[in-house]
Amino acid sequence: MIELDDIRAAARRLQGVTHRTPVLSSRTLDELLGARVVMKAETFQRGGAFKLRGAYNKICSIPVAERRRGVLAFSSGNHAQGVALASAALDVAATILMPTDTPAAKLAATRGYGAEVVSYDRFGQDRELVGRALAESRGLTLVHPFDDELVMAGQGTAALELIEAVGEIDLMLVPVSGGGLLAGVATVMRALLPQARVFGVEPQDGDDYARSLAAGERVRIPVPHTIADALTAPTPGELTFAVNRERTDGVVTVSDAQLVDAMRFAFERLKLVLEPSGAAALAALLAGAVSYEPGARIGLVLSGGNVDRKLFAELIAA
Repeated sequence: MIELDDIRAAARRLQGVTHRTPVLSSRTLDELLGARVVMKAETFQRGGAFKLRGAYNKICSIPVAERRRGVLAFSSGNHAQGVALASAALDVAATILMPTDTPAAKLAATRGYGAEVVSYDRFGQDRELVGRALAESRGLTLVHPFDDELVMAGQGTAALELIEAVGEIDLMLVPVSGGGLLAGVATVMRALLPQARVFGVEPQDGDDYARSLAAGERVRIPVPHTIADALTAPTPGELTFAVNRERTDGVVTVSDAQLVDAMRFAFERLKLVLEPSGAAALAALLAGAVSYEPGARIGLVLSGGNVDRKLFAELIAA
């Protein structure tokens, strides 16, 4: 179990490395929902998503001699960019295992930060087995996208910054795939605002977390087909599930159509570009997936904005 002190330690390591991303609000959104909504815009983080937080906290904590041999990560895009960016900052060689259908923008950005990219078939191969085998054969340190205490602690700094900026929050909504961001955020919330409710949000076709919480144990599903390419982990992490089972109030799901509605709302009303995965928390709120009292103070993590411009235009124009 990670604790608040771990997240505060991560925040100290990240000073001067990550952006303290803005907290946005919208009078239109507040009036529409009858609530006061604050949005932590990780779209403005370095690398375009929250992932640099956990990646840097992990890599800078690896012993120097081990770090010199290089690191390996597997990711559909945002963790890849976070690891590549953190590795470049620390002068560490990075190898990233990415699916063949990775969005072009994420692939280009990862290579642009200097990482070597190795491809795999996400629907025919187990990325964790392939990644661990590749790391072992090359003598690289694995930087897991979510199932690592240092990664979880780094991601939790987003919630720490949000609370420092706005104070009280009654309800927090967070996108969830493997569960690292949710675990970090939930840990901060339980320590600083224990009365607040905390929910993860995942795609309807990728509901492994909701199923796992209902079953009381980790459930594996087939790799989901969804526009939310960053929310396609087929099963919760072992470490993240232990945290989220204890510290969250549940996980809700949203459809691809609801993700698009949220992307369109963010673009038209907030002048903000969100990738489908980054719009998950907003989608759940707009779709009424979680109940709340009138006037409630609601926090959202808008987790990323790395979306191909052609795909973005096609989705919001539909």
